[in-house]
Amino acid sequence: MKTKLQKYFPDLIRSREAVEHEIAQRTGLTLIYNSWTKERQQEFLDFCTGVKGINVMYDFVSKEVLNPESIPERIDELLSLLLKQEVHVMEVLPNDGTRLADESSLVIMDIVVQLSDGSIANLEIQKIGYKFPGERSACYSADLLLRQYKRVRSERKKKFSYKDIKDVYTIVLFENSPAEFKKFPDVYIHSFGQKSDSGLEFNLLQKYVFVALDNFKNIQHNKENKYLINSRLDAWIAFCCIDDPEMIIAIIEQYPEFRAYYEQIYDICRNIEGVMEMFSKELQELDRNTVQLMIDEM
Repeated sequence: MKTKLQKYFPDLIRSREAVEHEIAQRTGLTLIYNSWTKERQQEFLDFCTGVKGINVMYDFVSKEVLNPESIPERIDELLSLLLKQEVHVMEVLPNDGTRLADESSLVIMDIVVQLSDGSIANLEIQKIGYKFPGERSACYSADLLLRQYKRVRSERKKKFSYKDIKDVYTIVLFENSPAEFKKFPDVYIHSFGQKSDSGLEFNLLQKYVFVALDNFKNIQHNKENKYLINSRLDAWIAFCCIDDPEMIIAIIEQYPEFRAYYEQIYDICRNIEGVMEMFSKELQELDRNTVQLMIDEM
């Protein structure tokens, strides 16, 4: 019997029997599969066969679907909606700044791009929200700002002016947001900018957007019609964090261009060996995340 998603993607989503048969035919895949708990085995099968929808929060999924080098128009749209202004990615920048090695293991995706107006945006997705999200984000923002200053000053030399320094945007999506966000259960997007208490206006360059995906899921679930998407931005956020097949169908029907995004993911899933290896790495990272979070809390 076909799942609901198999009916939408008949040429891409395989049956449970076909997936299990391929695993059983190959010793290496069988060893990997048997190393997982029953719960993880079921999660993997549901993932590949459309019983549940795709979880974009997997590292290997998000990096394929939101690749700013191969498909910059998707990042363009997502950033434009989050920043409430039209932006375009011009260049992907290295992000080897001040992030600690242990912290990077907790991050699903972390990309830095230069936009067409010269400003810089850092888009980060965290599976488990760190403690002290404000302080951490401010440090990474400051690092990006300083790197921009050094680069622009080197390029402009004597012609350099501080007006040459453009905004730095730090955008963080939390799958499981830190405790501070739980105090605002009815809000899932928080935007920050530096303002004076007197009305004096300066452009202090550093802007922040935080998205609590778990708050969004709760708000969406409690709506009278939980499958009604109110805006294109909400469609993007739902795409990132909700794996309910009914929601995926609702997104596709309201915004048909998202079908191509899901098709790309299910095409990746046809490579069972590759997906199993990446899935195993995800589970290892999840264990590391849990340990690191405990250390962080202590």
